[in-house]
Amino acid sequence: MARPGSRRAGQRRRPRPVASSWARVRWDRVGCSGLLIVLAVVTGLYIQHAIEYLTTRSQAKSEQAHVQQLAHANAQLRARQRALNNPGTIKRDARALGMIQAGERSYAVVGLRKH
Repeated sequence: MARPGSRRAGQRRRPRPVASSWARVRWDRVGCSGLLIVLAVVTGLYIQHAIEYLTTRSQAKSEQAHVQQLAHANAQLRARQRALNNPGTIKRDARALGMIQAGERSYAVVGLRKH
């Protein structure tokens, strides 16, 4: 006598019904797709940091150029300050403004025609 779970000789095996498309998932493709997604995310993060680095480096170069310009202007202003603190320069500028020293007489020439 045949057991309930055994097949008889000559009987064909019945195809199993497929429940849904999820039952036929190709896990190798899912794994490969997942790895590609992770690779794309990691690459995007590296690109983002590379862009930030290049931007920061560019800003640092422009700021360094600005600092050099300011240092040059500062050096010029210090030289001008030293020149203005020189007594000879002070005297010359005062005379150009029409000032006189104590004890001097000033003369004004009037009535000259302008050409």
